[in-house]
Amino acid sequence: MSHRSLEQALQSVGSPVELLRNSQIGPYAFPVVPSEFTNWRDEQRSWRETCALFDQSHHMTDLYVEGPDALQLLSDLAINSFKNFRVGQAKQFVACNYDGHVIGDAILFYLSENRFNLVGRPPAANWVHYHCETGNYEATVERDERSAVNRGRRKVFRYQVQGPNALKVMEKVTGKPVPDIRFFNMDVFSIAGHDVHALRHGMVGQPGWELFGDWQHGEAVRDAIYEAGREFGIRLVGSRTYPTSTLESGWIPSPVPAVYTGEKMRAYREWLPGSSYEAMASLGGSFCSDDIADYYVTPYDIGYGSIVKFDHDFVGREALEQIADRPHRRKVTLVWNGDDVGRVFDSMFKGDGRASKYIDLPLANYATLPCDKVIRDGRIVGVSTYTGYSYNERAMLSLAMIDADDAADGTEVTVVWGEENGGTNKPTVERHEQAEIRAIVGPAPYAEPARVGYRPKK
Repeated sequence: MSHRSLEQALQSVGSPVELLRNSQIGPYAFPVVPSEFTNWRDEQRSWRETCALFDQSHHMTDLYVEGPDALQLLSDLAINSFKNFRVGQAKQFVACNYDGHVIGDAILFYLSENRFNLVGRPPAANWVHYHCETGNYEATVERDERSAVNRGRRKVFRYQVQGPNALKVMEKVTGKPVPDIRFFNMDVFSIAGHDVHALRHGMVGQPGWELFGDWQHGEAVRDAIYEAGREFGIRLVGSRTYPTSTLESGWIPSPVPAVYTGEKMRAYREWLPGSSYEAMASLGGSFCSDDIADYYVTPYDIGYGSIVKFDHDFVGREALEQIADRPHRRKVTLVWNGDDVGRVFDSMFKGDGRASKYIDLPLANYATLPCDKVIRDGRIVGVSTYTGYSYNERAMLSLAMIDADDAADGTEVTVVWGEENGGTNKPTVERHEQAEIRAIVGPAPYAEPARVGYRPKK
């Protein structure tokens, strides 16, 4: 049955948890791009050893915000400071609800005077769109949906060139030395005779750029980059490999959007379509509570504490001020025990019918919003929320949020893998038994190049 709005969908089932845990949608889709160009192991190695070419043109929502009040609108909704934000820069945009819980985040590009582009998963874009449409702002929005939704041409192509040889590739394809652009600042390059915007970036801590330009020039630009990079070991990275880069960079891409509760949020839930990301996303994993608020996170939980700035008014400010100095969960990387992971795979070859939940490689997520409980000494001390294998680290990793007292590097915890009672009825979930997997707490980002590379150049 289709529903007119998210609120109507919630009313029909009575519980946000029931709606999401029984959604028939699987993990977040990375459409159009081939699964693998060569093999995912070598594609992962490329961003650490040579150069990777990512195609990001299809899986993200682009929201263009324009008008005299565009900057004010964005500032009113973001925990970030906009004090020194200028044309030609970009920043992480993080939005919270009225209680200080994260709705979503995205990358915000300051394209030109009074014109911005917000790029990422839909929740942040939806929140900005709603306030632009319903608030008293002299601004307009234009949506360019991800390819899985619009099934047509995008406005822009978007690529990333990352890795130790990225500078050599860019110098060859542009035919001149690449300008020394500060981290998260932009310039314009000429590639294959076309103007291409270049954001200085470091997706996995390696030198690199995010490149975007007119859609019609996308193939020519991509082909020119690939041809220039052949002698430097460039590899095209497939959709199977691309989402695993976040395991090394430490960015949590899938917090549960904090929109399902609260009377203040009702009007927004009535505005969100019944086909929206928030209404269709699936919730999966061993962490299971009847209260959807138990899945919500604050900016501090997912590593954004340093960018919370109280130099401006924004939605959620008062709530965040009240908790700013309290203990928070720490974002960490969990390094799973290889022997325990091996036993999960081994269970598939037993004839007693007691198989564990299958671990897909390289990305193990089987729901849009993965949430596995983390245990220490019989207590739930956190949630593991994004899981996969890194060939560079030769390890199964997951990104997690752990209670501060249990989050020291080197601490041993246990991740419960699989769902309760044999699993929910999501099509990505086979009948299985839960498995306990030991893990060691490590830093996030886990990869040393990412920890060092994400320090902005002064």
